[in-house]
Amino acid sequence: MQTFLVTGGVGFIGSNFILKAREEQWANIVNLDKLTYASNPQTLAHLQDDLGYHFVRGDIGDIELLRNILEQYQPDSIINFAAESHVDRSILSPQDFIQTNVVGTFQLLEASKAYWEKLSLEKREPFRFLHVSTDEVYGSLGPTDPAFREDSPYTPNSPYAASKAGSDHLVRAYYHTYGFPTLTTNCSNNYGPRQFPEKLIPLIVLNALNSKSLPIYGDGQNVRDWLYVEDHCEAIYQVLQRSRIGETYNIGGNNEQTNLTVVEKICAILDELAPKPNHHSSLITFVKDRPGHDRRYAIDCSKIKRDLGWEPRENFDGGLLKTIQWYLKNPTWVEQVQSGTYQTWIQQNYGERKVALSH
Repeated sequence: MQTFLVTGGVGFIGSNFILKAREEQWANIVNLDKLTYASNPQTLAHLQDDLGYHFVRGDIGDIELLRNILEQYQPDSIINFAAESHVDRSILSPQDFIQTNVVGTFQLLEASKAYWEKLSLEKREPFRFLHVSTDEVYGSLGPTDPAFREDSPYTPNSPYAASKAGSDHLVRAYYHTYGFPTLTTNCSNNYGPRQFPEKLIPLIVLNALNSKSLPIYGDGQNVRDWLYVEDHCEAIYQVLQRSRIGETYNIGGNNEQTNLTVVEKICAILDELAPKPNHHSSLITFVKDRPGHDRRYAIDCSKIKRDLGWEPRENFDGGLLKTIQWYLKNPTWVEQVQSGTYQTWIQQNYGERKVALSH
C-alpha cells in the first residue's frame, strides 16, 4: 500500500480525507499538523490504534522536521492541506496567513523537491505533490458572470486569498522550473461534519441550538458554491491517482446559494429536528459587512468531469441535513472545540459589529 504524507490533517478537510483514506484503504497516512486553535485531535482519535496511521505534531515551516519525516516515512505522495483558512481572521492577523500559506508552502516545496530528487527512478516516477487551494484566489463574480475556470485570472481580494494565490504560484513555479510533479486543486466552500464553528454553517447551527443570534453579513445576498466535504475528498484522490502532472482542477459542488438562503434552510431543518417555542429564523440578525467581502463565487467543474469522470454526488439539501444531524449527535466534539480562545474570537469578530438590521 502507498504512503501519503498529509499536512494539516487535523483540520476540517484534511481530517475528513484521512478518515476516508483509511476507511477505503487508499493509503497509509502520515499526518503532520501543528494543532492550531481550529484543530480537534479527537476527530481522529479512533485511528490511534491503526498501524497504517501516524501523527506528527509540527509546522510545515520547520524544514528540518520535514526532512526527518520524509526520510523516516518515505511517502509516495504529499497532500498539502495545511493553511490558515478563515477570511475574517486574515483581516485581523494577516501575518499568520503569509507565514503559513506562503512561507510554509515554500519550505514544504523545498523539502519535498530535495526528497524527490533523491528517490530511485521507480519511486520517483509515480510521486505527486498535491496542493489544496481555494476558489477565492479568483476574486469576485457579478450576478451573471460565468463560473470560475482553471484559466480564470487571479484577483484575490483578502489577505487569505492573496496568501493562497501566492502559494498556488509557488507550486506552479516548482513544476515549470524544476519539473517537480505538482498538482493543484481549487475548491469552493466546503461543508460537512467536523467543521470548526467559525465557518458559516456550523456557526449558525450551534448558535441556533443555543438560542443565540444568527449573524449574517450585509444583506445576506453574497453567493457561494457549496461542496460537501466527502465529495471533495473523493475528487482529491482521483486527481492524485489519475491526473497528469502540472494540472490544475477546479472542484465545486454545483450548489450556488446566498448566505441568507443557507441560514434559512438551516433554521427550517432545526425547526424539525430541534424545535423551540419560536422559529429559529427569529434569531437571524444582519450585521455590518466585513471589508472586501466578495459578492459571488461559482466553480466550473467541467474539466475534472471531462478528464477524470468526477462530479459531486451530494446535493445541498441532503448534505446540509447530514451535516446538521452530525452536530446534533456529537455534542462532546462541539464542546471540545468551543474553547475560551474561540469564544474570544467570536466576540471580537461578531460581537463588536453594530447590528445593521433585524429579520
